Amino acid sequence: MGKRRYTPEFKAKLVMQMLSGEEEVGSLAAQHQINPNQLHTWKRQFMEKAASLFEDESKENRETAEREKAVEEERAAMLQTIGQLTLERDYLMAQAHERNKGVLLRRG
Repeated sequence: MGKRRYTPEFKAKLVMQMLSGEEEVGSLAAQHQINPNQLHTWKRQFMEKAASLFEDESKENRETAEREKAVEEERAAMLQTIGQLTLERDYLMAQAHERNKGVLLRRG
């Protein structure tokens, strides 16, 4: 008979039952035909990794905030460039219009 594999969800469910005190470890082990030492191992792993859940969340929040800030800074820089280019275009158009105005008057 091969080694049985358990899903993370199944392991978490049993560990949560252990932590809640709903059932004794021996009872859970017998009910699911699992060695009680295995349940204790899963509980230890669960407890060791529990804090990292919150670290990852805050890290993701920081990374998201940093990305949003970078996008907003890039957007502001692009809007500033667009404004500058618009002013330059308007100025050049006015200059060209003034130059062409004189040319049109001389021909006419």
